[in-house]
Amino acid sequence: MLIASVIPLLFILVYAVVILWVEIKVASHVQDRLGYMYTGGFHGWAQPIADLLKLLTKEHITPVNSDKVLFTLAPVIVFASSYAAYAALPFTSTFIAANLNVGVFYIIAITSFVVIGILMAGWSSNNKYSMLGAMRSVAQIVSYEVPTALSILTVIVVAGTLNLQEICQMQKGGLFNWFIFKYPPFMFITFLIYFTASLAEVNRTPFDIPEAESELVAGYHTEYTGMKFAMFYLAEYANMFLVSGISAILFFGGWNSPFGDFMSGPAWGVFWFVLKGLFFVFLQIMLRWTLPRLRVDQLMYVSWKVLTPISFVNILIVGLWALLK
Repeated sequence: MLIASVIPLLFILVYAVVILWVEIKVASHVQDRLGYMYTGGFHGWAQPIADLLKLLTKEHITPVNSDKVLFTLAPVIVFASSYAAYAALPFTSTFIAANLNVGVFYIIAITSFVVIGILMAGWSSNNKYSMLGAMRSVAQIVSYEVPTALSILTVIVVAGTLNLQEICQMQKGGLFNWFIFKYPPFMFITFLIYFTASLAEVNRTPFDIPEAESELVAGYHTEYTGMKFAMFYLAEYANMFLVSGISAILFFGGWNSPFGDFMSGPAWGVFWFVLKGLFFVFLQIMLRWTLPRLRVDQLMYVSWKVLTPISFVNILIVGLWALLK
């Protein structure tokens, strides 16, 4: 159990360093500049490592008038809930930290603690910008959990199980056995709804209102420094891969090879799952540097008047189709 719990943590740490470098380089090229170039040699590959070491050694500053207990607990809760969700992710046919029969429900439930941590961070900081960012985040995450849950429920209707490993097993046999190709075009619409809502769940553009730098300095983590800030940072990147990994599992075969039995097996399973997850992370990064930020009223409009009604209609159609079939 100890080894099974350490492996996802090591993955998050390595992945966060790599994807931080990728995000800076993608942002730089989108904006026609170079980004990291010197530290470590080739295109500044060691700069994220230097940044991580800097955060580890920086002083922990706690505001005088803050609630010190909640201020300290907030980043721990945010990161711990993100990390705990990895327990139910099947990285391959032979490795899953906890093969839960209610894996999907567990992930939805455990990631909800992120909201509590963010609200604690904003309130305990005794900073109006932090509080505004926290309140925005709570409203946003609670709102977008509805279309997210409805999208996941649509897949559960098709699969008939909440076990993520079993959902992967059902998509064996190659590309066209993946759920994205079932009941066209309704499962594809389900994926688009889930992916859009997942951007809001992880506070990524165009839904990055809780930490809008141009409006709120840094949002709910304005007052945080050193490793406490790094934990928020790690949690954000961990959540990015988490929602991307769930996309891969629910719609794109999870650890299954697109070529059927060719290039399949436990080792290849890790490769395909991580590759699919990183593709969606890359897509999130590209969207950040492509789309403008929505206003608060536009954000709520998209959730309650666009995604949620479409999700309800979509799940009814897929459910009837599956029943009649």
